[in-house]
Amino acid sequence: MGGVYVIAARGGAGRGAADGEAGPVAVAAAVGLVASCLAQRHAHACVPEHAASAPVPASCLPGPAPAASRALPPAVQGGLHGQEDGCASRAGAHVALPTAQLPAAVAGMCPLQPGLAAGAPQYRKHAGRDPGADGPAPHPRDRGWYTASLQHALRVLDMTGLLDDGVEQDPGTMSMWDCTAAVARTCIAQQQGGTAEPGLAPIPVEVRVDLRVNRASYAFLREALRSSVGSPLRLCCRDLRAEDLPMRNTVALLQLLDAGCLRRVDLRFNNLGLRGLSVIIPHVARFQHLASLRLHYVHGDSRQPSVDGEDNFRYFLAQMGRFTCLRELSMGSSLLSGRLDQLLSTLQSPLESLELAFCALLPEDLRFLARSPHAVHLKKLDLSGNDLSGSQLEPFQGLLQAAAATLLHLELTECQLADTQLLATLPVLTRCTSLRYLGLYGNPLSMAGLKELLRDSVVQAELRTVVHPFPVDCYEGLPWPPPASVLLEASINEEKFARVEAELHQLLLASGRAHVLWTTDIYGRLAADYFSL
Repeated sequence: MGGVYVIAARGGAGRGAADGEAGPVAVAAAVGLVASCLAQRHAHACVPEHAASAPVPASCLPGPAPAASRALPPAVQGGLHGQEDGCASRAGAHVALPTAQLPAAVAGMCPLQPGLAAGAPQYRKHAGRDPGADGPAPHPRDRGWYTASLQHALRVLDMTGLLDDGVEQDPGTMSMWDCTAAVARTCIAQQQGGTAEPGLAPIPVEVRVDLRVNRASYAFLREALRSSVGSPLRLCCRDLRAEDLPMRNTVALLQLLDAGCLRRVDLRFNNLGLRGLSVIIPHVARFQHLASLRLHYVHGDSRQPSVDGEDNFRYFLAQMGRFTCLRELSMGSSLLSGRLDQLLSTLQSPLESLELAFCALLPEDLRFLARSPHAVHLKKLDLSGNDLSGSQLEPFQGLLQAAAATLLHLELTECQLADTQLLATLPVLTRCTSLRYLGLYGNPLSMAGLKELLRDSVVQAELRTVVHPFPVDCYEGLPWPPPASVLLEASINEEKFARVEAELHQLLLASGRAHVLWTTDIYGRLAADYFSL
């Protein structure tokens, strides 16, 4: 029994195009070839079931016939009998292809050219002949060829996982912005391409993609999603990231997305406030398989004393209780002082990633989190911008103790942690033996404090990255205690810092940990994504 073709074009953080990321040309070509296939209105592919490894006849390739036949890439040949696709409703192989093979693979699975159908009589006499042999290919309506072709038609093009824009991204790779634009153009063009040839209904192709949208691209993407409805080229959004988008536009996009595909909604820089959140959240809650909800800089203030503010917060909480699969929640810059218990208690399942940066947390918030079912499941925790230097320090240490067995990624940027607080926390911090990433940028730590951290962290065998602040020793005339804004903006003595870097490097070498990156560069490393942990 033939399988369904699934082509995956995936990227990964920190890798170049040569290592398997899909470059702009390759991915755009893949989408274009799929659209070209559909535009030809044939519901069959040119790969016979019994000859998957045979060369594809030149007449089966899209566009002008090449001089020689082209064999399917080995990844496709081996993938025909590979593992099952993740979607239970689609039996077949999920093939991950190197960049260079992606367009060729799609070409190998494209329908016949329209011109072939014009000479139907001359092809019908070849029914039952090996389609890989020399000579005219059989007509698509011949029963044996058509049945085998249906079994090997391209059904899924997976373009998820492409890199986002970032300073480490190779210029030859495709970002979410580029991918969104390429897919949107293709969907609109496909819808405007006309009607299908009578008697040959196109086999739908599901294009899985991560979409990124802002004010400038909203109308274009909305049109693409509308065009995808009922089209043979079906757009299936896995992750949606909307930036600086008005509330009504955000709702309009959410209404167009397939509820069975979406796993993440990421809304940021839109200043929704509690009122806006209360409008949007019921549209998000309909995605029952949603695993990640990221609300960055929406400026929700749960401390609002007004009746409307309290009603909006309670409605938001009620809607949050509808999620059954949520594993990641980010509420950065939403003021949750004294209300964290109400938010987390509504969730039906424990979180594995929780980001509460600049949320003005109080000691009781941290105590609740440490006692909650979420603490023992946390893989990623971000408490940046919350003052942990005073009465919050002890409950924070309790939280670390509760999460020590599972914590992989800990972000504590600008938490007012000086040497005294860091040294008091080291005993519990070093119990996080699975920790891979520690972020301490923007904290008033001295060289002595950093050296103590480096020595004590030798027991953390999984630790790979430490983002540390410029030591206070390297500043001139620093006020004490230094505000975070001063640490971020004041100039440092470059000569002193060069000596600090050299000493840290020597300590790492002496302890056999040259592979651990200690850096002050908060922008050069792409933040660990929850789904990659």
